[in-house]
Amino acid sequence: MNRRIKKTILAPMDLLYKISPESTTKILYRLKTGRKLNLNNPRTYSEKLQWIKLHYKDKLAPRCADKYTVRKFVKQCGCEEILIKLLWQGYNPYDIPFDELPQKFVIKVTHGSGGNIICRDKCQLNIPKTIKTLKRRLNEKYLPCYGEWFYGIIKPRIIIEEYLEDEKGCSPIDYKIYCFHGNPKYIIAHVDRFTNHRSNMYDLDWNPIQNITMKEIDSSLNVERPEKLELLLDYARILSEKFIHVRVDLYLLQSKIYFGELTFTSDAGFVVIDPIEIEEKIGSWIKLPKFNFME
Repeated sequence: MNRRIKKTILAPMDLLYKISPESTTKILYRLKTGRKLNLNNPRTYSEKLQWIKLHYKDKLAPRCADKYTVRKFVKQCGCEEILIKLLWQGYNPYDIPFDELPQKFVIKVTHGSGGNIICRDKCQLNIPKTIKTLKRRLNEKYLPCYGEWFYGIIKPRIIIEEYLEDEKGCSPIDYKIYCFHGNPKYIIAHVDRFTNHRSNMYDLDWNPIQNITMKEIDSSLNVERPEKLELLLDYARILSEKFIHVRVDLYLLQSKIYFGELTFTSDAGFVVIDPIEIEEKIGSWIKLPKFNFME
């Protein structure tokens, strides 16, 4: 759905969220999942993510949700070697030194979700249009009613990173590793992100997880076991250690691992997993704190 249309449709929800975050979350949860949200005794994965959004204010979340400041966190974790090369960062798109950039690069706004500008040939890049797009995206706000409070707290900026591709010119596989209290539990491998995007779900031994229905999962897709699976999992353990739950996104390209991002609430926590028994099992991996946390 077009972002502007979506924002317009959800505007009443944004207003309601200011009055009653819990009621708004319950309404949206029913609309998104078709289920009733139980916040008094959350059991499923999506219910617990909603509880966390409403009640658990992790002081690290804003820094790690920002695509620039998370780089410092990765360094502090001793994982600087997996950071993608940073070509430029700043707040004003008019300051971007396009003449000095390589032919291929990726432009991101640091509080955004998707919408990255992928430049495969600088000669074909419409620079005025790119600047206009970046100005608009810098001013975009996450939908308040979704409750993802940690986005945009840090002043958004622009970053330009090295473009990653394999010897065939294809984007690397995106390994999204879902971690609970510092322990990886499963991986969703995404392939062909910019062409024929598909994904499948695997356990830590790289066995496909069968009989599960979830957004974007294609059980017929066979992704080869990554040659450095254990190292991918080791990095995920290090980067997720301080969090109740986080998704660690990593790439593997020509035997080298690269960091993508940290995501605390995939799909704003409205993901639908069937059968519900499996979602309850995943939910059991999240141990909610007894008291609200704020520092």
